[in-house]
Amino acid sequence: MILETISYARAGLVGNPSDGYFGKTLSFTMTNFSAKVTMWESPDIQFLNNPADEAVFRDLDQLMGEILLYGYYGGIRLLKATTKVFAEYCREQGLSLPKRNFSARYESNIPRLVGMAGSSAICTAMFKNLARFYEVDIPSEIVPTLCLNAETRELQLQAGLQDRVAQVYNGVMYMDFDEKLITERGYGIYTRLDKNLLPKLYVAYDPTRAEVSGHYHRNLRVLFEQHDSKVVDAMAQFADYAGQAHDCLVKGKSDKLPSLIDANFDLRDSIFNVPEQNRRMVMTARKAGASAKFAGSGGAIVGTYEDEAMFSRLLEALDGIGCRVFKPVIPDG
Repeated sequence: MILETISYARAGLVGNPSDGYFGKTLSFTMTNFSAKVTMWESPDIQFLNNPADEAVFRDLDQLMGEILLYGYYGGIRLLKATTKVFAEYCREQGLSLPKRNFSARYESNIPRLVGMAGSSAICTAMFKNLARFYEVDIPSEIVPTLCLNAETRELQLQAGLQDRVAQVYNGVMYMDFDEKLITERGYGIYTRLDKNLLPKLYVAYDPTRAEVSGHYHRNLRVLFEQHDSKVVDAMAQFADYAGQAHDCLVKGKSDKLPSLIDANFDLRDSIFNVPEQNRRMVMTARKAGASAKFAGSGGAIVGTYEDEAMFSRLLEALDGIGCRVFKPVIPDG
């Protein structure tokens, strides 16, 4: 038996980065990029290397370049951490797992470290595959929290729930991470929206802007836990933008969305140290007439455009600064 499970790239449309701080977000997955985990039964448990895990370089320049862009780690640690969390959860819940082992490997074409949730895609695909392989039924609402634990608790990475919720449920998701609910039961309120409610969307990324999002989130976490008033107030405002975006869409007023997207970035830019090259992506898109904000922590942007003439201007402008632009294909969920 060979099992294959796919998780798609994610773009945070409004509300991020409040997802890690009891806020609200509106996000969507897109089939343009994905991570796939393949599993099959084997005598021992084995995690097979992806090319990203291979320590083979043609010369020192390539070695230095890879480390500067992507750091020292591949995806094998994500598979291991997810498996550990899965096994622990099943034992805690008294779920009996069949006595069989597996081999697993992952593939991903999600642009690395540009804010499209590449690492969480590997984790969520692995978790879903484990549930299928061991034939256990785990409630969908708790799976994102378990996948988050694999990265935050096991690997000491900084992250929020948004990516995992979007990738477990798929499509367009509105998420309310109410503090009381998260604290008491471990998950928030997750609502899927009809993708046809959305206006015309684009996503763009700079393949040279790879950044470890945990560095950004680590500093943010410190300020939030210190009750820095600017950060706390900003998180509340991000959440309010997401709530307004949700209301606009369900009321058929998608024309209100561009201003909320722009406001989301402007607030972020006013309180955080946004690198100039990341800011340039947003401002270039806006000069072409589009709305724009970060899709994640930086390196990729998402926004709205009015028509094909504007998309052509957007494509030309962003291509001029080395960015790749595409129209997201959003699954039904």
